[in-house]
Amino acid sequence: MTTSSHLDRLNPEQLAAIETTEGPLLVLAGAGTGKTRVLTTRFAHILLSHRAKPWQVLTVTFTNKAAREMRERIGRILGKPAEGLWLGTFHALCARMLRRHAEYVGLTSGFLILDTDDQMRLLKQVVEPWRIDVKRWPLNGLLGIIQRWKDRGLTPDGITPAESTDYADGHARAIYAAYQSRLRELNACDFGDLMLHVVEILRTRPDVLEQYQRLFRYILVDEYQDTNTIQYLWLRLLARREGEPSNICCVGDDDQSIYSWRGAEVENILRFEKDFPGAKIVRLERNYRSTAQILGAAAGLIAHNEGRLGKTLRPGRDDAQGELVHVVGVWDSDAEAREVCSRIENLWRSGHPLGEFAILVRAGFQTRSFEERLVQTGIPYRIVGGLRFYERAEIRDAIAYMRLLINPADDLAFERIVNLPKRGVGPAALQKLHAQARGQRSSLYVALGALLESKGFKGKSAEKLAAFQDCFVQQRALLEKEGHVVAVGTLLEDSGYLEMWREDKSPDAPGRLDNLKELIRALADFGTLGEFLEHIALVMDAEGANENERVSVMTLHGAKGLEFDTVYLPGWEEGVFPSQRTVDEGGDKGLEEERRLAYVGITRARYRATILHAANRRIYANWQESMPSRFLDELPDEYVDREGETATRKARQDYSGFFRPSVFTDEVTGSMSPLVAKKRRSVHDELAESAPKIEVGARVFHQKFGYGVVIGADRGSAEVAFEKAGAKRVMASYLQVTGE
Repeated sequence: MTTSSHLDRLNPEQLAAIETTEGPLLVLAGAGTGKTRVLTTRFAHILLSHRAKPWQVLTVTFTNKAAREMRERIGRILGKPAEGLWLGTFHALCARMLRRHAEYVGLTSGFLILDTDDQMRLLKQVVEPWRIDVKRWPLNGLLGIIQRWKDRGLTPDGITPAESTDYADGHARAIYAAYQSRLRELNACDFGDLMLHVVEILRTRPDVLEQYQRLFRYILVDEYQDTNTIQYLWLRLLARREGEPSNICCVGDDDQSIYSWRGAEVENILRFEKDFPGAKIVRLERNYRSTAQILGAAAGLIAHNEGRLGKTLRPGRDDAQGELVHVVGVWDSDAEAREVCSRIENLWRSGHPLGEFAILVRAGFQTRSFEERLVQTGIPYRIVGGLRFYERAEIRDAIAYMRLLINPADDLAFERIVNLPKRGVGPAALQKLHAQARGQRSSLYVALGALLESKGFKGKSAEKLAAFQDCFVQQRALLEKEGHVVAVGTLLEDSGYLEMWREDKSPDAPGRLDNLKELIRALADFGTLGEFLEHIALVMDAEGANENERVSVMTLHGAKGLEFDTVYLPGWEEGVFPSQRTVDEGGDKGLEEERRLAYVGITRARYRATILHAANRRIYANWQESMPSRFLDELPDEYVDREGETATRKARQDYSGFFRPSVFTDEVTGSMSPLVAKKRRSVHDELAESAPKIEVGARVFHQKFGYGVVIGADRGSAEVAFEKAGAKRVMASYLQVTGE
């Protein structure tokens, strides 16, 4: 391999992003413009041009999947596996740093990383002295506040009155301090601490900061628009080297910043030039994913945002011509689902694989009608975003057994499993264990041994608890002799945990046992049990199977980073998309993020994108009339084919600046104002025009409700007494008049 072969087949903008190695660089990479290729090739170029050794390049991603992909691509470019790299997620890299310097924040290098479930268990213990009303102040809300403080780089001492909260009767800051103190006592930290502690070390230990600034000659950051405050502070500390240029390259897209609800700050990317004076900006605008029509529609939409650095996607493929973006108006959510599934069926029959279809919704409640219709039509599908493997209850239980196996002082793991299966350990027994542990200043596991020796437990409970403790003693010996795979399998068997699920008669018990078997098989991929436990504490990527055999149904947020041949975008109505809650809470800033989310949705499509809006929609239990989303008016006409809503644009011109339902409805009665009713009637009129004229007394057939007789009819809809479903009002276009 020559030193230039890795630069072949790059466009001029990509080449500039790779060869600009010195000084700060911001790469504005639009959707489908080869962002990952630029990052990996830049990394390899730095090594192949002998500017740095592999361990002198800090490369940060947001997901473990992205880190694995980059590592594999770099290895292919170099022609050999890439070893010794500082490449991974923010949390994984900070965990690695913290292992080296844990003593500076009161921990040891063997600290535990707690997951959300263990954090909740710990918080329940911590809040007891304050006697918090958990019904009024749920603990998950309190934990969320603590995590947001950590994401903003705030320790308990750093929380000012302006950043404080009335949550938990105003005790949140004090509880946060007690929570952090208890974590240190347990030699543990949560995900937020991984970065918070490292930033604290870098701020207070100039020698450590200088060590890493010398080590990392180059810094590469993926998805910079999604960074939160603590991630931004960490990067800025490492990149600013005294008297030397900041060789930091951040790749991101301000038009795809859609995660403010989890702390992402789009301002981080917008102020890059201010943070790093003299920074160069390279715009990647050649899209190799989508057709010209899809790109034109997306570009016209996002151009309405003011808070952006600006770029315009253009097609980079030779075959970039294709269908216009379809905008389809339908009567209601059921009609919307029928329309989408009908289009999927037609393309499926033509040979298009189901794995290349996606239905992207703004909110979870929208999936119900699609699920029902997909089942009815026999189209295989998957709901993306359910529980992941390591989040399942039986897996978390097994992990707790593993943690206690290698660390008898892990009180949180002990509490989770001491009564799984049942061993007679109720609240009273737990209180006794805690009292014993406090009295002798030991872990709960050690306290159990002392209570068993002093006959603190009696009868069958004592026998089961003694067997529980003996099981760990035996498996620790087996761990040294036979290894962690054998030890864990035997532990779960001898403890009775596997037998508990074998005896369980619930329908999901066999599946839980299969999951546990898979977990034990997964252990073999790791050298030690400690490595495995750290891996699963950091891995958050969802795993998928049979991708090419099912339609994907997911939220727009979940679709970020994915692409499909054909994308359906339902629910483009005011209040649904843009989200009423987001706009109410975030104002113009929230509206701009909603528009970025729409942009992300459209640009997921390679060849076909269809946007749908319904004249009526059921939001949870209530039906309500809907106004087409303002985003539909922002799509340029030359890239869009509009079906069933040609009157929409004219009808909305007079009130396009309004949004909140109070503008359209009477605040007391909830009825529509006469002005808006007059304007909106044209939309509903058009949707009803194609409906057949149904006469009272006619016998009809409906695909879902079966046969019935019309007992009332008006423009576009009919009241039908169905033989099996009872009386219902349905759209006339879905009725077939029969002669039976």
